[in-house]
Amino acid sequence: MTTTSEPYAVFRPRRSRVVATVAAVASVIAFAVVALTVPRGGVTGWAGIDSVMLVLFGVLIAAFLMRYALVRAVPTERGLQVRNLISTRTIEWVQVVNVQFGGGQPWLVLELDDTEHLAVMAVQRSDGPSAQAEAGRMAALVQVHSTVHDH
Repeated sequence: MTTTSEPYAVFRPRRSRVVATVAAVASVIAFAVVALTVPRGGVTGWAGIDSVMLVLFGVLIAAFLMRYALVRAVPTERGLQVRNLISTRTIEWVQVVNVQFGGGQPWLVLELDDTEHLAVMAVQRSDGPSAQAEAGRMAALVQVHSTVHDH
């Protein structure tokens, strides 16, 4: 897949989004099938509430996986909103000192002016050459906006 020529397009992982979505659907289906086919009562002691709880557990797993599938980074002219697995953070371009995408890190990392590092899970090494291109696009956005503010 190629990356977009639109500089402010949303950054999204490719492979992990597909894998997480498929796994979420499979989780719900698998837990539902088990919940509906397990023998009830008798020796097992399995009750209707157990089936409901098993399906709910599958739904919880699916919700977590969908959170992973919805990881993204939304650039604007002012800054970047980074939605990772657990947290969402918005930063301004002037806060970004450096863009790192190497050294075996699984995703792009922004070095911020307060010495903090912000992982951008939307650009993942597992996406291969397209991830490299997206890292270049992120670096270009940082460069353009740091140049604009230098003048």
